[in-house]
Amino acid sequence: MNITKENSDELNAVLKINVGKNDYEEKVRTVLKDYRRKAKIDGFRPGKVPAGLIKKMYGTAVLVEEINKIISESISKYLIEEKLNILGEPLPGEKEQKIDWDKQTEFEFLFDLGLAPEFEVNLSRKDKIPYYNIKVDKKLIDSYTENYARRFGQFKSVDKVEKTEMLRGEIFQIDKEGNIKENGFSNKDATISLEILKDDNVIEKFAGKKAGELIDFDIKKAYPNDTEVAAILGVNKENITNIDPLVRFKIKEISKFENAEINQDLFDKAFGKDKIKSEEEFYNKIREEIQSNLEKESGYRFVADVKQQMLKKMELSLPEEFLKRWLLKTNEGKLTPDQIEKEFELLAEDLKWQLIKDKIVKDQDLKVTEEEVLEYAKEVTLMQFRQYSMTSMSDEQVEGFAKEMLKKEDDKKRMYDKKIEDKTIAYIRENVKIDEKKVSTDEFNKLFEKK
Repeated sequence: MNITKENSDELNAVLKINVGKNDYEEKVRTVLKDYRRKAKIDGFRPGKVPAGLIKKMYGTAVLVEEINKIISESISKYLIEEKLNILGEPLPGEKEQKIDWDKQTEFEFLFDLGLAPEFEVNLSRKDKIPYYNIKVDKKLIDSYTENYARRFGQFKSVDKVEKTEMLRGEIFQIDKEGNIKENGFSNKDATISLEILKDDNVIEKFAGKKAGELIDFDIKKAYPNDTEVAAILGVNKENITNIDPLVRFKIKEISKFENAEINQDLFDKAFGKDKIKSEEEFYNKIREEIQSNLEKESGYRFVADVKQQMLKKMELSLPEEFLKRWLLKTNEGKLTPDQIEKEFELLAEDLKWQLIKDKIVKDQDLKVTEEEVLEYAKEVTLMQFRQYSMTSMSDEQVEGFAKEMLKKEDDKKRMYDKKIEDKTIAYIRENVKIDEKKVSTDEFNKLFEKK
């Protein structure tokens, strides 16, 4: 067997593979012998089927399978030995001739290759990248305080309806004369939130009402969404499409949501028993939390600006037509040529950025240890717990959950990729000029509107 590579240009090449009888003959013979030994064909004892019959029945299929194995193994070996940095995977050549498997003994196969561009990453202080420091202002502090107070607030009973109460009671259908429909829908434990009522006239009907009072209204005007109507009536959505919308609601309970007070009870619920002991400590904690979140936002923006700057600086070229063919082949039935054409620019940018990162990782010998991946997994675990207000987990519990997470290969790879990207970004940051800018949250958000 012989493999040769011919470059079409700097980014495209063709692999020519010649397979001769000596390469596959023994392998095919061995497989057919095994077929003969196992074959069960009427009129022949096991193992006694004529070899010629076995070859006639299975010879071509075995030949194709064995040659495909030889080609696959040979290409993989060749790419490793020649240290070829290819994009995607080798594709059967568009110029390949038709094969007659029954008559030919010598075969030639062509495979198209997309080659990664050759380049160097040279950074200097002439490369300037902005970094946005977002200011912690009163508006942010008030917003975070409101979120904590609302998260740990609760519903409390009130005497009458005003604007934003939650009502529990009984609801049933009525006719135009106000009579209860004998076979109409009803729900003895219905809940109505005035905050999400859509019709001002209906809202007005509830104003000032107390427990025990009745309100007649058009439920489809109050809730144009059929899903909400079905939930209040306690029926399936499919059953309310053409129903008469007039209903009567009898109030049983009125409750109003109240934010938690800023006191020790809130501090304990939010951060754990006695972790915060005063309003001053509470607001300091909020400032720390805001600062941490803003740093994440700034970091996210910085990565986006690094990517944009590096793509502009490197001006990498790709084997575009090859990659479009490869994307179509690997996403057969999922993406059309038009979709690939439409999305290709973004896909190409991501691929170029990945090539730049890989080059930096290789040149600078950047590595991520198992310990670093575990520490990051613990950070992710803690963030997940905090979303559910679970603030009292021990270090052992957090580590246990993190280790369980890392048993999933997809999660482990995702976390490894994040850590290696962090190190890549850190390397870039150390070797370029950082143009620091102080901005408000509004100014920062407008940066994304421009994009």
